[in-house]
Parts: sequence; C-alpha cells; structure tokens
Amino acid sequence: MSHFEQKLDKYAALTVHMGVNIQEGQTLVVNAPLDAAILVRKIAKQAYEAGAKHVYVEWNDEVLTYIKYKHAPDEAFSEYPMWRAQGMEQLTQEGAAFLSIYSPNPDLLKDIDPKRIATFSKTSSQALKNYRSALMADQNCWSIISVPTPAWAKKIFPHLSEQEAIDKLWDVIFAVTRVHEDDPIGAWEVHNKRLAKMVKYLNNKQYRQLVYKAPGTNLTIELVDNHVWHGGAAVSQSGIRFNPNIPTEEVFTMPHKDGVNGTVRNTKPLNYGGNLIDGFTLTFQDGKVVDFTAETGYETLKHLLETDEGARRLGEVALVPHRSPISESNLIFYNTLFDENAACHLALGKAYPTNIRDGASMSKEELATYGVNDSLIHADFMIGSNELNIDGITKDGTREPIFRNGNWAFELD
Repeated sequence: MSHFEQKLDKYAALTVHMGVNIQEGQTLVVNAPLDAAILVRKIAKQAYEAGAKHVYVEWNDEVLTYIKYKHAPDEAFSEYPMWRAQGMEQLTQEGAAFLSIYSPNPDLLKDIDPKRIATFSKTSSQALKNYRSALMADQNCWSIISVPTPAWAKKIFPHLSEQEAIDKLWDVIFAVTRVHEDDPIGAWEVHNKRLAKMVKYLNNKQYRQLVYKAPGTNLTIELVDNHVWHGGAAVSQSGIRFNPNIPTEEVFTMPHKDGVNGTVRNTKPLNYGGNLIDGFTLTFQDGKVVDFTAETGYETLKHLLETDEGARRLGEVALVPHRSPISESNLIFYNTLFDENAACHLALGKAYPTNIRDGASMSKEELATYGVNDSLIHADFMIGSNELNIDGITKDGTREPIFRNGNWAFELD
C-alpha cells in the first residue's frame, strides 16, 4: 500500500469514527462530488466495518451543475424535487448520520446571473428546511470534510500543474486535519479537549457583549441571555459524540438578533453559491444590515441579503486565533470549511438552537422571544486577522480583553 493510500485510509477512519461516529445498525448518507469516489469507497468500507446497515451516496457533478444553470429555463430554479427533500426528512427521523464532502469550484458560476443562483438557493433551502433544522439542532450526527478537486486545487495553487496542485492540496488537508499524525483519532481527542477548556471558560464568563476593533471594523455584538459556547466535538440528541467539522479550530455562540451595531469588513473572500464576494462591508443597526458595499460580487451579496428578513441579521459569532494550523498555512482556500477555521467569523442567517440553553427543545416562536435569529440561510464570512482586537463586556459592565492582535489575550492551563 502506498503512503498516500495509508493517509487516505486514516482520513476515512477519522471521518467515520470521529466525524459522524457511525453506530451499529445505523444508516450513513454521503453527499459527495465525483472526484471523491476513491475516498467515499473507503469511507463506506469503514462504515460497514463499524456496523453501518446502509451507506447511501448522493453524487454531484459540477459540470452538470453548470450546464443546468447555463441552459435550463428560469422556472427550473423555482422547483425542487420534493421526493428528495421528503427522503432526507425520513432519514433524519430514522436516525441516519450525514456526511457532506464539500469541495466547490470557487469560479464555477462566475458567468451565471446571480438572480438564478439566489432563486435556487432559496428554493432548495425552503424544501430542505426541516432536514437542515434537524442537523442544526444536533438531532443527528453530521460532519463536513473536503477533498481536492482539479478546479479548487488550481484556484489555490495556480502556478502548479493540475496534478501537482491536487497533490499539494492533499498534503495540506492531511496536515490541518491531523491525518499526518501517527494516531489521528488520538490527536483529535487532545484537540477536542483543548477546545472544550476554552468553551468552559467562555460559558462561565457569560459576556453580555463583544466589541470588535480592526481596520474597517468597529462592531458591538450583544449575546443572548443564557448563551452557550460550543467548539470541537458535539453531542447528538441521542447522546452520541461527533465532530461536525473536520478541520475545526473555532469556538462559537449566538448573538442577539437585534443587538448588533456598527460596521464590519471581511478579511477573506466568501465563496457563496459558486460566486466570490470580496472586499465587502456590512453596517448594522439594531441587529439589521442597513447598508453594504462590495468590491467583488455586489449583486451576489445583495441577493443573499434579500433571501428573507433573517438574512440581514447574524446567527453566529465564532472565535478563531490567527495562530492556528489553517491560518499558518498562509493560504486562502476559497472554501468556507477551511477559511472559517483560519479566522474569526460571523454568520448571516439562521442561528444554531444549541447555542442557547435548552434551545434544541424550544419552538420557533419560543426561540424568537429570546432573540434567536431564523432564516433560510446560514452564511459564514471571515473577519479575523492579526489586527483584530476583541473585548468582552461582563454583565456588571467590566471590559476584559479576549483577543489581541488576532490571538487569545490569555492562556488556559
């Protein structure tokens, strides 16, 4: 077995045992690009060896995606196959685990009318709302990973040949997911414990507000009462530990939907629906985006913000130190799974109900009374850099440093 095959086997094992943590008799649903076939086969084998009953794979192909956006009639983007949405809901109810292999081509839809992309994004979000809400409430175990694809690898490493770019990106993925370690699963256990210490510290603090200062950013974010920080491993409603993101470096919680004021500027491009948005600012008043600019992707950002009322409000605030493995690679990945774990970020749209005490058991109406944002979208965008300072305001008004120059302002034992 080649060295690469050994790493691929480790990656598959990490995904099955730490990512979705498949259980005896469980079904695993995999959504993957065709380029991930070799890894998907290894994941399926590992899952069955771990006791899975079924492994169902939903394949996607970016060429077919482009063909549809380019040539299908407008009305095609206002329809979604409800048999598929109902099938996903049924699988959640039956306790399946879900794995997404996310490897988008950042430039795939650059010549497509942003309105088409926005229309289908809203259509699919409405159709899959119950399925996505179940995962955001940790009803089921779920995880997201990535594999190199030719277009994505060449975007990151444009001066390399296609195969060299793919090989280089594999090396980076193996490094930042700790697959290069002798015992990746053991390394992730240590990593999860490290993040858990930070989560415990922040949960004990219960800051009332976070204040952000950086070039182009002067923002105050109120946190909901009884907010809960999470990071690293999560626990499903049936009590199974899993890792939603591989890689992950973040700890995150919930802002109050009406408590965001000021202006924030992004620090990394946002790949949204096959189009890049960059050089953008958002100005908030009482939680809502009241003005915005963008040097690239203005129309895409405009359509994103117009998805629904909640799309103009924040649903997540996440802290990631500048000194983290992904950030220290000095690469822009044009892939939110990686870029969001290289920098502090915020998310427009729907909040995770698990980020407020007992939120997973609350109704939509109950969550709203606590200031929890709801939307069809959840779009993370990066705002962190080595120039970012963050202060926490306690309930008694004390101001404490949390981040200085992009990194934690304190250390925990």
